[in-house]
Amino acid sequence: MATPVDGEGQPSLNGTIPDPQTKKLTDLPTELLEHILCFPVLKHVDICNVSCCCKRLHDVCHGRGKVWGHQYKLRWPRLQRFYRQNESCDWLREYKTRHRVGIQIRRTVESISKRFFTEVPCVGQVLGDSFAEIESLGMPEHFCEDELLFILNSDKRKSLTLKYYAKKILYFLRQQNILKSLKNFLEKPTEQQSALEGAVLVDQYCNPLADVTLDSISAQLDEITEKVKKMLRIKNPSHPSLRIAQGNCSVVEDFELQRQVICALNSVLYEQLQYKGNECDYYNPLNSYIHQVLLRRTGIPISLSVLYMTLAQRLGVQLEPVNFPNHFLLRWCQKPRGSEDIYDFVYIDAFGKGKQLTAKECEYLIGHQVTADYYSAISTTEVLLRMVGNLLNIGKRGEGNEKSYQLLRDSLDLYLTINPDNVQYLLLQARLYFHLGIWPEKVLDILQHIQALDPSQHGAVGYLVQHTLEHIQHKKHPVTPEVKRRSAPEHLEVQYSVGLIMKHKRSGYNCVIYGWDPKCTMSPEWISTMRVHQLSNGANQPFYNVLVQDGTCRYAAQENLEPHSAPLEIGHPEVGRYFSEFADTYYVANEELQTRYPEDMDETLCTVREFYHRLTSSAGNQEEAPTTDQNNQQAMSM
Repeated sequence: MATPVDGEGQPSLNGTIPDPQTKKLTDLPTELLEHILCFPVLKHVDICNVSCCCKRLHDVCHGRGKVWGHQYKLRWPRLQRFYRQNESCDWLREYKTRHRVGIQIRRTVESISKRFFTEVPCVGQVLGDSFAEIESLGMPEHFCEDELLFILNSDKRKSLTLKYYAKKILYFLRQQNILKSLKNFLEKPTEQQSALEGAVLVDQYCNPLADVTLDSISAQLDEITEKVKKMLRIKNPSHPSLRIAQGNCSVVEDFELQRQVICALNSVLYEQLQYKGNECDYYNPLNSYIHQVLLRRTGIPISLSVLYMTLAQRLGVQLEPVNFPNHFLLRWCQKPRGSEDIYDFVYIDAFGKGKQLTAKECEYLIGHQVTADYYSAISTTEVLLRMVGNLLNIGKRGEGNEKSYQLLRDSLDLYLTINPDNVQYLLLQARLYFHLGIWPEKVLDILQHIQALDPSQHGAVGYLVQHTLEHIQHKKHPVTPEVKRRSAPEHLEVQYSVGLIMKHKRSGYNCVIYGWDPKCTMSPEWISTMRVHQLSNGANQPFYNVLVQDGTCRYAAQENLEPHSAPLEIGHPEVGRYFSEFADTYYVANEELQTRYPEDMDETLCTVREFYHRLTSSAGNQEEAPTTDQNNQQAMSM
């Protein structure tokens, strides 16, 4: 039998003679090759390798072609909204740019922990420097934001430190952009400034990580407007408001027709949709955020008034905002040519389910008389100042935790963007930054501005300048953080280690340890206030820094803590600052925390293994001898 041959007389591998007419891959039509190369299993490395095979495949994989466009969209789907459909684009160049930005952003974020962890107070400074680094890349901003979001949406339990700083940078980056938008908004002519748009900007600045847009808010108001029109159509099928298209600023002149709109609006908003003033939780900042007002259907007088006024305007009824003390109102003119006589208006209380009041009844609302000036209409800018002022007061009423400080910082930023020469709030901002230990150079700029505006403030300014300069000098000579080794003789009484998930025996809260002291290091005043002397071991026992599930940070005595029998993730915003991963039963300390407590992670692993092995064994024994094991368990947990 003849030996099979391949090609020019060479034997084939499978023992058959190939057909000389067999086509190669490169003979296929371009459309089919593109379709094959767009299979989801192929990654960008595969496409690079394919394009290096020959000129034909290199041409199919050209930068503006379908193959690289598919790779780009597959890798970064969130970026598609920045491109027009069927847009001709050099996708290979876009891919390389986005890839390069991703690498640089990740390096920047990874570097922050080393710089920030050793300087606890200087969060703002580090983030400001990082923001400057990102800007200096000269890359498209949406690429930077997309990489930060990519980091945040990765494996929930891993890369916690990376996510922690990525979130802070994204927060900071978005706020800078919102401030630019606010400044552009304030530069518009007064008649072009919408109270709704201003309220959305305030909302966005205080919630930069939330998905709040003017379009999404407007769409929700469009839905409410349609509901009001539906009710109007039942009452009056020929009502002119029914013919007002979205975005049209038509005005209904007839008072009876206006009254029909207001009645229908009240019925839909307060009866059908059940909107109401939040009397039970009045000082919750969520009441001031327009997206939360729409979501929760409750708010305070000013936020409900902005909503009410915008809806009325879309239906052809012009209402004006009134900066009434303690209770924001709207006014509705009852005269055809307009008037400034306070008795020619009906005043609407959006907080009170749209109740209509006379000027005298408005005074009954707040319990005292006011001058006619308080009944005047105010501008959109003044509405925003009142809205931000409410948030400022809530921030000042806060408990001195990070959340209230953040609200205070955000509302001060907003207020001083709208009214940059308010000495009272400039001084408050300088004091806040000084108290938090952030941006000392900016504090000096603020103080210089205050001195120029009001020389009588030289006493307060001088004090802050002196101490801020001392702080700047101190920063030049940072103190090396203390390294705490468990094996040191003075630390032998320390039972627990960083990363352990604990339960407080008395208060019942869940927490994770991120630091410890061999003895209580707090002031005598704190020790007295917290009644530490009533503990069996008093202050002369190890104390632990813990992150608590409710978002607080506490300092707990060793005798009050015990390992948690059912470990769970601790939903504290600062977890990522200290830990890199949640490993089911404990937290893994990040590199910086391990540097401070170099022997703790081994101890944590040992404790977890021993404690949960005992628990498992105990549970097994309980099935055989419930009474005996219950007694053992009680003894073990004391």
